[in-house]
Amino acid sequence: MKISTKGRYGLTIMIELAKKDGNGPLSLKTIATANGLSEHYLEQLVAPLRNASLVKSVRGAYGGYILAKDPKEITAGDIIRILEGPITPVEGIEDEEPAKQELWMRIRDAVKNVLDTTTLDDLKNHREDDSQEPHMFYI
Repeated sequence: MKISTKGRYGLTIMIELAKKDGNGPLSLKTIATANGLSEHYLEQLVAPLRNASLVKSVRGAYGGYILAKDPKEITAGDIIRILEGPITPVEGIEDEEPAKQELWMRIRDAVKNVLDTTTLDDLKNHREDDSQEPHMFYI
């Protein structure tokens, strides 16, 4: 499964809103400018997120968008499914031979597990200096 710009930029919108959670609405123009993205494209992505009740729009001069739920209650999987559809590494898995079918299901389940256990709260709090040391392999 390849995550398109819809999923990637949708996550960007949601992470930015999570960072601002509780401090009023955030405009798509602000998000677009801060991340070097097209405001028009973000407008297209926020509509399905609003329809799925993950974000709310706030009208007015200082309007924009806010999260409709606590960042701890929204997972990366929620966002990706709304914008990308079902999480499947390959189409027609039921037509595969059993060994390959099991492999594709294990890959699907691993991806689902990561997406469904990673919340916006996790993503908004991630910092570069928190990254783990890379693994070193010796032969």
